[in-house]
Amino acid sequence: MANITLGGNSINTIGNLPKTGEKAPDFRLTTLDLSQKSLSDFTGKKIILNIFPSIDTGTCATSVREFNKKAADLENTVVLCISKDLPFAQARFCGAEGIENVLMLSDFATGSFGKEYQLDIANGPLAHLHSRAVVIIDENANVVYTEQVSEIADEPNYDAALKAI
Repeated sequence: MANITLGGNSINTIGNLPKTGEKAPDFRLTTLDLSQKSLSDFTGKKIILNIFPSIDTGTCATSVREFNKKAADLENTVVLCISKDLPFAQARFCGAEGIENVLMLSDFATGSFGKEYQLDIANGPLAHLHSRAVVIIDENANVVYTEQVSEIADEPNYDAALKAI
């Protein structure tokens, strides 16, 4: 279990992110058009998982905007922005912001992604939402980088994540 903070107050996740060198856990997430995507849909690509509690918060929205800007220049790489928000909320945000270079995915249907990646918040006011984290997966589905952001209100370390690509 990872100890993180929300506004300086201690909370926990249900576990720890997958370890570097391990195979990435498979997932099945809902797209904006309500279809499903899994890890195997991105075989042969580098994957940035930008994971956050809700698109309707400032830091979460900023991380999507930042990765959207940076993703435009990445070769053979896909950025997946993942939360438990409904796909309708994700679509509204992307439409209003002109987000085109990332793929928004929702874990609302089963919550299994948050459990498999051990990043669900276990207690506190955001319990059961995803913590803020970044996971980088290589073309062979191996985890090559993880960041569990220690304070939910903070942005991830974009430079470190991109260096892992």
